[in-house]
Amino acid sequence: MSDQFKKQAAERAAQDVTSGMRLGIGTGSTAEFFVQALAERVSDGLDVIGVPTSERTRSLASELGIRLTTLDDLPELDLTIDGADELDAGLSLIKGGGGALLREKIVASSSANMIVIADGSKEVTTLGRFPLPIEVVPFGLKATMNAIAKALETTGLPQKLVLRGGVQDPFVTDGGHYILDAHLEAIPDAQSLAGELVDIPGVVEHGLFIGLATKAYVAGTNGVKTVVPA
Repeated sequence: MSDQFKKQAAERAAQDVTSGMRLGIGTGSTAEFFVQALAERVSDGLDVIGVPTSERTRSLASELGIRLTTLDDLPELDLTIDGADELDAGLSLIKGGGGALLREKIVASSSANMIVIADGSKEVTTLGRFPLPIEVVPFGLKATMNAIAKALETTGLPQKLVLRGGVQDPFVTDGGHYILDAHLEAIPDAQSLAGELVDIPGVVEHGLFIGLATKAYVAGTNGVKTVVPA
């Protein structure tokens, strides 16, 4: 059922795309349903150009005939459509489960609007049930982990950090970085935590997306509902 709901949300978002739009195209399982829905509209004559947020998305969109470019050539976008690992009532998000959080945040920040597409299981009262991805440079990894742990302690959060993929085979992002997944259980003050993390040398970006999403389409047993920031 989850895939069905993801597909419904993605198809609803695709209806918001109009000819001439400059699109940010997200990454992940729900975003892939959007790419497929967008490709169908493109084959019917919709004229858009997209900036993909990962090499995986680039490959799929190109294969399906969607015209693509880069932020270097098109630095201002009309709309980004992307999934989320969690979203709250204010449309603050946790993203990065697919490992593309840095590019996703750059693209979303370059867009006038951002639509989130998700199934109902991604809605939460308080962010944090999903481990928070923190993208870090490989150099000085232990020192960076220590600094993150101190920041988590300062904000009253658990200091459980897991290197994605493990020490022997760490996951490497498209940017050549590692990801630490912070198991926090609940984040009562996401804005404060975001500020603490961004100040740490070695932290490239974190998966808290605050103030970027302008609307969400969330699909469930009762259909697709529209959510705007509370």
